[in-house]
Amino acid sequence: MTNETNLTIRGRLTADPELRFTPSGAGVVNFAIASNASKFDKDSNSWKDQPAKFWRCAAWNQGKLTRAENVANMLKKGDSVIVYGELTTREYDKDGEKKVAEEIRVESIGKDLTFHGQAYAGNQQSEPSMRSADNWGGQQATPGVSNSGGWGSGPADSSPPF
Repeated sequence: MTNETNLTIRGRLTADPELRFTPSGAGVVNFAIASNASKFDKDSNSWKDQPAKFWRCAAWNQGKLTRAENVANMLKKGDSVIVYGELTTREYDKDGEKKVAEEIRVESIGKDLTFHGQAYAGNQQSEPSMRSADNWGGQQATPGVSNSGGWGSGPADSSPPF
């Protein structure tokens, strides 16, 4: 694994990932990422968008690691992602012409939460137990009943102990 070029790309998926399986049963998902860079222009004292770059990516299952299936099940067109992987070059023939394609062999991928806002803001009503004192530290708070004092014993002290 010498002389490999590893990249970290931050961008958005241009389409839903496409999952397929090879004849031997290996899973692979293919997708593309659009990455827009901005540069600061000192003359106008503002940020200028650069042309978008598009990156082809392939994520493979490896043994019990189901990376390809996870990507296909969890990500969709427009999702902001961060991808880390090796830049590879493959050659193929199309209509008798030899073509070269560069793609990123994905080692890890995750959602980029930089601009996603508060993920659980809308869920506060549907999941109150995750926010209440009765779910912290194994203590159950019953309305009108004291839990022998200490943390979680009443509404005045409903913050977690850390």
